[in-house]
Amino acid sequence: MLLDKDILDEKNKCLHKPSEDVTFPMDEKDLKMIDDMIEHLTLSQIPEEAEKYDLRPGMGLAAIQVGIPKRYFVVVYEVNEGEFENYILVNPKIVSASNEMIYVEEGEGCLSVNRPTEGIVPRHARITMEGYDTEGNKVRYRVREDLAIAFQHEYDHLNGILFTDKIDNRNKDKYRAI
Repeated sequence: MLLDKDILDEKNKCLHKPSEDVTFPMDEKDLKMIDDMIEHLTLSQIPEEAEKYDLRPGMGLAAIQVGIPKRYFVVVYEVNEGEFENYILVNPKIVSASNEMIYVEEGEGCLSVNRPTEGIVPRHARITMEGYDTEGNKVRYRVREDLAIAFQHEYDHLNGILFTDKIDNRNKDKYRAI
């Protein structure tokens, strides 16, 4: 089982380097890691399980955050209490983005940032992202608001960017809070 201690801290230089494209078929180690990442994120969003395993709540993880410099990430989104949708994107690209910009009012968080942070991160309110599933089949997601923020956050990890690199407090009034 993947624990919080297995996730790299922001001080680790690996997190600041772009990740490499994945080749297909995917390595068994990567497929197992994807399952572990999904399990970790799911349990972290269930209060009793998070407490039992001492997990910080998280919605997404990029491979680089667990020391694998490959271009894939997972997002586990709670659609209803205790009901989750899993998104896996391999070699993703943003193919379109709205002009409207939003931010998380209470501020973004990250499982690799283990300190309080202040400030907003402007994100596109809606994006379309393309990539591949674990079998190498093309996938396309149109996401908005919370999911769009999560996808952009994880995508940034693949490019060596942390949310703390994008904090902007100067122009808060020109973005919509969610």
